Amino acid sequence: MENKNSDIHRYDDIIQLPHHVSKTHPQMPVSDRAAQFAPFAALTGHDAAIRETARLTEEKAELDENAKMIIDEKLRFVQETLSDRPEVTVTYFKPDEKKAGGKYITVSGSVKKIDMYKGLIIMMDDISIPFEDIYDIEGEIFGNRDYEIL
Repeated sequence: MENKNSDIHRYDDIIQLPHHVSKTHPQMPVSDRAAQFAPFAALTGHDAAIRETARLTEEKAELDENAKMIIDEKLRFVQETLSDRPEVTVTYFKPDEKKAGGKYITVSGSVKKIDMYKGLIIMMDDISIPFEDIYDIEGEIFGNRDYEIL
């Protein structure tokens, strides 16, 4: 085993020498030197994939025929009163773009148009809602109308 004091003085002869600068190779920029010591991410995108998998989605509820008929009746009534720009609250299912399922969204506002050809209710803020994704429609325009279809 060597003496610890000799290890301390092992480089005393070169410690005061000037720093070597190559005449043939340009110096590396500091930003590139720093990149050499950056942590290595072998699984690039892995964290994002885990977050995406953990993100919860809901399954779309299938409405029975009675509920579908009530929504159709309400849509017809909204169509009839469209010139009054009826205010409604629509709850609908929005499918997820990346995985199975989706989420239920509730929007409120005036109805701009009902496109029977495309099957869309279009709100004044240009939100388009497909008829088949509507879960519920509410609003004062329906008043005390009885929508219990048996």
